[in-house]
Amino acid sequence: MELSNLSPAEGSKHYDKFRRGRGHASGNGKTAGKGHKGQKARSGAPRPGFEGGQMPLYRRIPKRGFTNRNGKEIVSINLSVLEKKFENGATVDVEALLAAGIIKEVRDGVKVLGNGELTKKLDVKVNAFSATAKEKIEALGGTAEVI
Repeated sequence: MELSNLSPAEGSKHYDKFRRGRGHASGNGKTAGKGHKGQKARSGAPRPGFEGGQMPLYRRIPKRGFTNRNGKEIVSINLSVLEKKFENGATVDVEALLAAGIIKEVRDGVKVLGNGELTKKLDVKVNAFSATAKEKIEALGGTAEVI
């Protein structure tokens, strides 16, 4: 047996567009798979999460904090990381950071923070800089360009 020969067990896959309630010959006629009587057999069955008048679970659990719909996810990196990963005179941009494995993905931007020492001249082109990071980069003759 090999991975290329595997197939689902017989009868385990279901066809979603199955026509319910189309007579006995369809195999799902009469009650159309809803069983006999009861609230769930009728039209207008309760919405998902309804617990029959009991306070639903999603309303019993305490709510904390909030999610800012306009918030941005900025990926931050420190100067100490740039010191380790890049050579003197290198151009550091988002593509270079991804290629070096420093960041995994870019969400809403990249910001360079001033933590750590920098001894190399780098041309850095990212979305934002902290004041100390910009000072340290430019003190060594590098450029800190906001894109």
